[in-house]
Amino acid sequence: MAERFADVGDLTLCYETFGDPRDPTLLLIMGLGAQMIEWRDELCADIAGRGFHVVRFDNRDAGLSTFFDGEVNIFDIAAQTMQGEPVDVPYLLADMADDAAGLLDRMDVARAHVVGVSLGGMIAQTLAIRHPSRVLSLTSIMSTTGDPDVGQPHPEALQILASPPPQTREEAAERRVVAHHVWGSPGLTSEDELRARAGESWDRQHDPHGVIRQLAAILASGSRSDALRQLAVPTLVIHGTADKLIDPSGGDRTAEVVPDAKLVAIEGMGHDLPGPLWPQLVDEIVSHARRAQTDIAGG
Repeated sequence: MAERFADVGDLTLCYETFGDPRDPTLLLIMGLGAQMIEWRDELCADIAGRGFHVVRFDNRDAGLSTFFDGEVNIFDIAAQTMQGEPVDVPYLLADMADDAAGLLDRMDVARAHVVGVSLGGMIAQTLAIRHPSRVLSLTSIMSTTGDPDVGQPHPEALQILASPPPQTREEAAERRVVAHHVWGSPGLTSEDELRARAGESWDRQHDPHGVIRQLAAILASGSRSDALRQLAVPTLVIHGTADKLIDPSGGDRTAEVVPDAKLVAIEGMGHDLPGPLWPQLVDEIVSHARRAQTDIAGG
């Protein structure tokens, strides 16, 4: 396992793989401002050990993939989108979904099982909408449809999102702890582990502007519900009952609009992927992908 780089259009994406490339590919897409290492090695290896070629990558404006230039005023963009005004943003979720499709191209992977969390779930949904022939199955975790009446952050979570980005490694570690106490899974991750993960991410890359541009892409991309109603991709929706960053109503709406989607609500899970929940998460992801494989083989 080692970091690799692929040129996709005008971008360079950093990615890693686990398992045998002859197995069906399962593409993991991470969330807002998060790097691919948040898909922890042990989690990826567990999925790979069950017969999948696992790929994780840094989205644009995250990790070691290409970063864009320029700052955006997220408050102006939020106000414009709420008023239905056109907005000028560096890119949209459609562009991020095309990045994922381009990475599959560079890896010579025709079709993949696609799993995304949070922003990654939005990208995965958009990938299935724009490139349905490339998606064997879709798993959308702690995400939403882009409809303004569902999936919104709770006030205390919104306050953290709106606060200035951390300027030092220590501030990043404390921010991770504070955020976890607001929207994480209660009692399932220690503060020492949270600080260590924040430090690991900071040491790898820490440009504070990328997350703002990603957030602008979410706001400017609008609702996917109408397009999701047309999906013919086997879809699993997972959401935690304790999620205060993307309210569980976002997962409910996703499962409601995607034909024949399965909804799994995990009691006590917040907006994170804590180790004690990996067995259940992996079982759900792998079972869903295997069902899709069986249906395709039978069809």
